[in-house]
Amino acid sequence: MQSLAMIENWPVPAAAAAVVRADGTVSGSYGPTGRRFPLASVTKPLAAYAVLVAYEEGAVELDEPAGPEGSTVRHLLSHTSGLAYDEHRVTAPPGTRRLYSNAGFEALGDHVAKVTDIPFGEYLRQAVLEPLGMTSTTLDGSPARDGVSTVDDLVAFAAELQAPRLLDPRTVLEAMTVVHPGLAGILPGYGHQKPNDWGLGFEIRDSKSPHWTGGSSSPRTFGHFGQSGTFLWVDPDAGAACVALTDRDFGPWAVEAWPPFTDAVLAELRSAL
Repeated sequence: MQSLAMIENWPVPAAAAAVVRADGTVSGSYGPTGRRFPLASVTKPLAAYAVLVAYEEGAVELDEPAGPEGSTVRHLLSHTSGLAYDEHRVTAPPGTRRLYSNAGFEALGDHVAKVTDIPFGEYLRQAVLEPLGMTSTTLDGSPARDGVSTVDDLVAFAAELQAPRLLDPRTVLEAMTVVHPGLAGILPGYGHQKPNDWGLGFEIRDSKSPHWTGGSSSPRTFGHFGQSGTFLWVDPDAGAACVALTDRDFGPWAVEAWPPFTDAVLAELRSAL
């Protein structure tokens, strides 16, 4: 895909990207796709998927208590537990505000580790990474931000999101459905969004503006970006997903570069139909 070569113009030391279709075929890749990059918050979708495996295995229930008083697994996954951004401090009653929270995902990891008696990083490996052949991906630390992976590995995960093998497709559909519709909140790096819609561990694009995906991205697009200059989106209407990893922290460069890149990828996908 010629559009992927646009990463050459990004002001970053290194970048890699790939596009994978819903049938699992890779439409194109560019850059060092086997290089390991810190994921930052792109760790969260991987962690969320492991939690959903625990749910299907019966280890947890989505509406069982977890995190601060009154909060549940569902609240933690959808950033509505009331926990602060980076502190285990309650700032709102559960279910009332969309407070993007690293602390919430750490509480989630602690909860799953406790009920399964398996450290969360190991649970993620057994539940998601190993079955998908993601041998270059590791989580040593916070389930909110400490994952390290490659574009090649995340292509396997993006294919799984589009055609689930580890989860019932109905569970994945629920994860991509807005939890507590209409809640406002701050999307890190992009300011206040109303509504600020999220599913279970995945951000849902809807009509958010500004946004890190493209102007032509469908409202059903879901995924995540990370402060290490990384992103993964799945656009069900386009029947494709895109992964991009870099080694420069997110900033104005990404706000400027990512949307036209995504629009170019989507345009090329449409022209190939």
